[in-house]
Amino acid sequence: MNTDKIFAEALANEYAPKDTSKVVALKKLDRKAKLPSTVFAYTFGIIGTLVAGVGMCLSMQVIGSPGTGTMAAGIVIGVVGFLAVSVNYPIYKRLLEKGKKKYAFEIMELAKEISGS
Repeated sequence: MNTDKIFAEALANEYAPKDTSKVVALKKLDRKAKLPSTVFAYTFGIIGTLVAGVGMCLSMQVIGSPGTGTMAAGIVIGVVGFLAVSVNYPIYKRLLEKGKKKYAFEIMELAKEISGS
C-alpha cells in the first residue's frame, strides 16, 4: 500500500473546489434548525449550574461571612439554580420543535428532490 499516494490524494481533495450539492444544503438546513436550541441549552445549563454552585457555597459558608443570613440566601440561590437546570431540557425540546417547524418545509422539499420521488 502506497501511503504517499493516499496522503497526496487526501490533501488534493482538501484543496479541491467544493461543489455545493443538495445533500450539503440539506445538512446545513438541519444544522440551522437545531443550532439555536443547542446553544441555548448549553448556555442556560452552565449558568444554572454556576448559580446552584454559588448557592451551595454560600449555604455551606465556604464563601461569605458566617451567619444565618448567608446560609438562607445560599439555600434560596441554590434552589433557583436547581430550578433553572431542571427546566433546561423541556425548554430545549420546545425550542428544537420550533426550529424544526420553521425549516420543515424547506428540508422536506430538498429531501424529496434528493430522493427523486
